[in-house]
Amino acid sequence: MATHTDKSYETELRTLRDRLLEMGGLVEQAIAASVRAIVERDSPLAEQVKLRDREVNRMEVDIDGACRRILALRQPAASDLRFITTALKIVTDLERMGDLAVNIAERALDLNQAPSLVPLHDLSKLADLSEAQLKRALDAFVTRDVEKAQEVMRGDDLLDALYLKIFNDLLALMMEDGRNIRRATSLMFAAKHLERFGDHATNLAEMVVYMVQGTDVRHPRSRADQDAPATSE
Repeated sequence: MATHTDKSYETELRTLRDRLLEMGGLVEQAIAASVRAIVERDSPLAEQVKLRDREVNRMEVDIDGACRRILALRQPAASDLRFITTALKIVTDLERMGDLAVNIAERALDLNQAPSLVPLHDLSKLADLSEAQLKRALDAFVTRDVEKAQEVMRGDDLLDALYLKIFNDLLALMMEDGRNIRRATSLMFAAKHLERFGDHATNLAEMVVYMVQGTDVRHPRSRADQDAPATSE
């Protein structure tokens, strides 16, 4: 009976991991499709992104429930406990990433009603970087690879730099011609959603470090300020 229970428990953990990866795959598809809806001016595709978000939301509820059932019934050991609490945090980030894809799809619907403003190569590149960050973070989660997780954390700087370039390019277009303001603003929001998508991928990577090492690496600047010795005036 003990062996049967152990196998059942391992199956639950494996199923939980697989469901997280499935949800991550849906989010990857959503962010790619939402940006393609802008670049290719494909409004039906944008509508599909919005509809498919229901599945992402449903998976969040299911995975959250599975985590809580395991915590309540299985009394997991320390390493498994970190895995389950990490899963609870990851599923929240994934759901928010899905929401960002929906936000971009809504921008696509607005932009597609007006003439195209500029070539959107950099926006596509930003989307590719964001999607790659998520994929690497999920790979790090599956393989429990701290070094790969740290690569994701370091890679966020490149994503931020490209977002800043897009922002400045669009700002220049707005200054050149006031008729560009509405479309440029929508593209700015889309780029910002992609930048936030990358931030959530970094959150996932930080959770992988915690899961494997038990070390909380979130908010290093705030942590440094907190640990710094007080100075007398």
